[in-house]
Amino acid sequence: MQVKSYKSGSVGTVDLDEKPFGGKVLYRTLKEAVIMYQANQRQGTVKTKGRSEVKGTNKKPYRQKHTGRARAGDVKSPIWRGGGTVFGPRPRSYSFYMPKKARRVALRSALAGKLNDNELVVADLDHITAPSAKAARKILADLGSPRYALVILADRNENVWKSFRNFPGVQVRLASEICAYEVIAGGTLIAENAAMDQLAAKFSAVSDGSRAAAQEAGGEA
Repeated sequence: MQVKSYKSGSVGTVDLDEKPFGGKVLYRTLKEAVIMYQANQRQGTVKTKGRSEVKGTNKKPYRQKHTGRARAGDVKSPIWRGGGTVFGPRPRSYSFYMPKKARRVALRSALAGKLNDNELVVADLDHITAPSAKAARKILADLGSPRYALVILADRNENVWKSFRNFPGVQVRLASEICAYEVIAGGTLIAENAAMDQLAAKFSAVSDGSRAAAQEAGGEA
């Protein structure tokens, strides 16, 4: 498969083996991975005061009968202004986790979607030998100045990170750390060739293991 490439200041194309990335987008698994990521980012610190937490006296405001008004036990009643909240939100954790294999399948689907949409660029970033916002700006300009971009590195590179860190909408991640949500929300993917090799090897290992397990199960049957 032909994908965009960036090397020596020029944009071209390069052959990329798309088999490890599946080619098919599993939308249900991908959606669940996105929901999991967003849920895990929630702080869950919202809270309202109940009847027992509102400041006020416990004294009965007026007698029970013969006033012409509705009965009232105290001024902290939820139906009174300034009273407590009934069944209000309480601090809680919204986090949940998908199985490791499901998360990996979601990441593979996200990358397959980027390949199908032609939003992947295999770039050579070795020429950034020192922090340089000018060099990073030129790369983004040559690629059409995308509003959002995700730079995927094979190994930690402080020079590349410092070059891109001040550009709004641009994130720098390692291939071993990215998740499906970051790929989807990242816009244009600018990945090193070694980073794509790492991802392809990860997905190939999973596919080979699943295939071997299926064959073994079939042989036992």
